[in-house]
Amino acid sequence: MTKTPGQVYELIAANVQKVVRGKPQVVRLAVAALFSEGHLLIEDVPGLGKTTLARCLARSIGGTWNRIQFTPDLLPGDITGVQVYHQRDEKFAFHPGSVFANVVLADEINRGTPKTQSALLEVMSEQRVTVDAVRHDVPRPFLVIATQNPIEMAGTYRLPEAQLDRFLMRLRMGYPDRASEVLVVMSDRAGVDPDELEAVVDLPTLQSAITQVRAARIEHAVIDYATSITSSTRHHSEVRYGASPRGTIALVRAAQALAATYGRMFVTVDDIKEVAHPVLDHRLILKPEAELRQRKAEGIVADLLAEIPAPVAVTTVAGA
Repeated sequence: MTKTPGQVYELIAANVQKVVRGKPQVVRLAVAALFSEGHLLIEDVPGLGKTTLARCLARSIGGTWNRIQFTPDLLPGDITGVQVYHQRDEKFAFHPGSVFANVVLADEINRGTPKTQSALLEVMSEQRVTVDAVRHDVPRPFLVIATQNPIEMAGTYRLPEAQLDRFLMRLRMGYPDRASEVLVVMSDRAGVDPDELEAVVDLPTLQSAITQVRAARIEHAVIDYATSITSSTRHHSEVRYGASPRGTIALVRAAQALAATYGRMFVTVDDIKEVAHPVLDHRLILKPEAELRQRKAEGIVADLLAEIPAPVAVTTVAGA
């Protein structure tokens, strides 16, 4: 029997939360990113479980997965693959890089050089690798989960701001509450290892859920509301570059996926509001004077959500 996206979410969330304690909303949004076929950037200080969350997600959905530890000496060819000459056959053959997997964990992406980061970002966008004019498609579904440490910036290469919108969402883990931290310690003492988690869904089931999510109903007025939010970022007095139409598409797709995690196949205004920060915050580039005033993109998005009136539904668009 075909599982609904809501059932798939429940299976993945329950599996991940065997290890990732006290972060149900982070897990929900991460699964929503998977349902959207978007890529996920997890950013926070060390020790909060960024890599653990990524490993648990990768293990839970089955398929193939690779982990790439970004370092300054990592080369683009290590990610994309290279042509190698075989003397016995007297011809070149393509040797795939680490990016050829259903789930790719790009750990500490800001420790890779800009050239290597660009190689990964290009594959994320194109979903293929081109070597010597020959195209090699990556497996589908294809998901990149990157982690980034925002401190200890010495010797690191910050991701280009203009290319951050290749990521559907940026999530932050945040510190756990006291009770959750106790459970984390108890799990560690019990030897719970993310790499020992069993897959709870297979690739066809995940792909079916992704297809169903794309067909979730969304009213025209809700799309118009999402567009109003993103277009307002472009005219805000404190913003140098606002969210692009790709940001609007991401906002709608993420809201469809979020609704599915709640067991609904229709999108509400509250879904748009709930994903607005993880989808839009990293897409805004503020003016220098705003940054001098310690303004953050989070504050600007919050202001827009408070100012822009919620719509009245009038028509329905299926499978937007």
